[in-house]
Amino acid sequence: MWPWGHAALGYLLGRTTLDVDQIHGAPLFALLFGTQFPDLIDKPLAWTVPLLPSGRSLAHSLITLTIVVALAWLVTRRYDRQIYSMAFGIGYLSHVLADGLNSFVSLEFQNLTYLLWPLLSPPEYDTAPTFEAHFANLQLTPWLMLEFVLVGLAILVAIVTEYTRRNRSDFQ
Repeated sequence: MWPWGHAALGYLLGRTTLDVDQIHGAPLFALLFGTQFPDLIDKPLAWTVPLLPSGRSLAHSLITLTIVVALAWLVTRRYDRQIYSMAFGIGYLSHVLADGLNSFVSLEFQNLTYLLWPLLSPPEYDTAPTFEAHFANLQLTPWLMLEFVLVGLAILVAIVTEYTRRNRSDFQ
């Protein structure tokens, strides 16, 4: 999934699972940051500075996700700001699971080993591990179309939510 698809899916999941009055401003930023977090860690550390075995390894692992979100929860709980870690966690989890959706639907479970890295080796990918190679392979597939639909839906939900939130506050 591309960054815009991750952001849209994470936003929609955040809107359906968290209190709408709390997901704006900084918590919304935490949610959207969570949707990009795994790629911000793994892609540069695998493709630019070859420290990781794959662009889906360390931060795409459910093991790392659990540790990072638990630590975020502990920190935000201390300041009574758990909404930040909850929003970040939803965004983060949506990214990791969305990256495996195509493999899961296609029953290609061998491509989901990144979920348990470092216990399992990450899958091998056909595309060269560079940003340029991935953009060069960008094609209008049904999955990409789904991402654009998610983006459109997320924009619509954001407009309606913000309109409703502002009008409701005018009457209170």
